[in-house]
Amino acid sequence: MRSTPLRRSDLLERQFRRYCPRYQRAVRALAARHPRVADLAASFPTLLFALAVPRPGLDPARAIARAIDGASLAEVAAAADLPFWLRKLPPEAPTRPIARLPDGKAFRRRIANHLPSRKLAPSWLQAMADMADLAHDAGALWIAREITRQERPKLDRLRLVGLWAWFSSQPGTFGHGMIDTPWTPGMRLAVARSAAEDWRTTFTLHLDLGREPVAEPWLRPAHVCGYDFVPLMSAEQIVEEASAMNNCVRTYGDSVAHNLARLWSIRRQGERVATLSIEVGNSDPLPTVGQVKGWANGPVPVEVSWAARQWLHMHDLPRLDTKRRCWGTVPLDRATWLALWRPYWLAKRRIPDWLPLMPSRGAVDALSG
Repeated sequence: MRSTPLRRSDLLERQFRRYCPRYQRAVRALAARHPRVADLAASFPTLLFALAVPRPGLDPARAIARAIDGASLAEVAAAADLPFWLRKLPPEAPTRPIARLPDGKAFRRRIANHLPSRKLAPSWLQAMADMADLAHDAGALWIAREITRQERPKLDRLRLVGLWAWFSSQPGTFGHGMIDTPWTPGMRLAVARSAAEDWRTTFTLHLDLGREPVAEPWLRPAHVCGYDFVPLMSAEQIVEEASAMNNCVRTYGDSVAHNLARLWSIRRQGERVATLSIEVGNSDPLPTVGQVKGWANGPVPVEVSWAARQWLHMHDLPRLDTKRRCWGTVPLDRATWLALWRPYWLAKRRIPDWLPLMPSRGAVDALSG
C-alpha cells in the first residue's frame, strides 16, 4: 500500500519536536503567530530559532514582519543578521541564542565542506560560535573542520585554545612571545590542544614568579667534580632551560613561588647536561635533591648525581632560610597578568568575567572551560 503523505501540520510538528527542549515553547509560540513564520521550521530551522530566541541586543521584530509579509528567506535572514549558510543546519543545532557568526562569500564557500551530521550539529555550532568570539573567523572555520573529522571530538580547553589561537596572530605581544608552537589552519585539534596547554604552562610560570628574579637561591653557584651548578632565577631562565633540555621544569613555578623548591642547571664546559631541583619536603626540614634529570627527563650518569649531592652538602644546610609558604597563599603577579591580557581585552573591547582584571589561580583553571 502507498503511504499517506504527511499533512503540513504533521511535518511542522515533527520539526518542532527536534528543537532543544529548553526552547521548544518559545519556538512554538512564535510559529503560532503566522503560517509563514511556522514554515521556517522546515525551510530554515535555525532562522526560526534565532527569531524565537534572539541573542542579546537583537530585536527580531523587523525580521518577523518581513517573514509575515512573504519576503525571501535571504531577506528575512539578513534582517535577523543571520548568515544564510545556517539554513543547512538541522533544528537540533542551536542549544542557546545564536551568536554572531562569520559570513561572506569566501567563508560560505568553505564552510559548505564542513557541515556536521545531525548528531554533531549542537556541539559543532556552539564550538564554532565560541571560536569566532574567542579568536577569529579563521579559527571558527578550523574548528568546524576539526569537529567533522572526528566521531567524538574532545572540546574541553576550547577557551584556552581560542586565546592561544588569537595570540598566535598577534606578534609583538607578551602572550605571543611565550608561544612555542603557534596556531595554523592546517593543525589537527589534538595538536592544538597540546600546544595551547604548553602555552598555559609557560604563562603560568611567569605569573607565579613575576618579573623580578627569585630573591634567594638558597645555595651558591659552584664548580664541583667538573660540573658547574648554575641557578635558574627567573621565568625566562627556566623557560630557556626547559627548551634546551626538553623537560617539564616550567611546571615548577608554583613550587618556587611557595619556597618549596629551587632550580639549577648542571653544565659541563658550558653544555647543559642535567636539570636539578632542590626541594624541601614535609618530613625533612633540610633541602634535599628532589630530581636530577638529563635530556627529556631521562636518567643521568652516576657521576652527575654524585656531584649534585657533593655540591649540596658543601653548604651549611641548617642555616639556610627555606621556610615554606602555605600552599595557595602566594598571589599571582598582577603586573604580569595585566601585561599578558591587556591586548586581548582592548581588541575584543570587553573584559570577560572568566578573564578578570584581578589574577587568581581559579581564573587560570577556568581557561579549561
